[in-house]
Amino acid sequence: MLQWWVCLLIGIGCLAVGFVIGFFVIRAVFTNQLKKNPPINRDMIRAMFMQMGRKPSEKDITRVMNSMNQYK
Repeated sequence: MLQWWVCLLIGIGCLAVGFVIGFFVIRAVFTNQLKKNPPINRDMIRAMFMQMGRKPSEKDITRVMNSMNQYK
């Protein structure tokens, strides 16, 4: 029968390996999602303004982009 500290070390080792594997899996999924759904760009903001019934000026688009980049 194994001693209690050996079981504890095996458990901690498995937990650490799980965290490392989980980190790389989540990072791969996140980068894949960013490729499929890129962050908002100027064309998306322009389309949003047009859907609201406004013709956006470059000043409006720049102001929205700056406000979104401020909160990254």
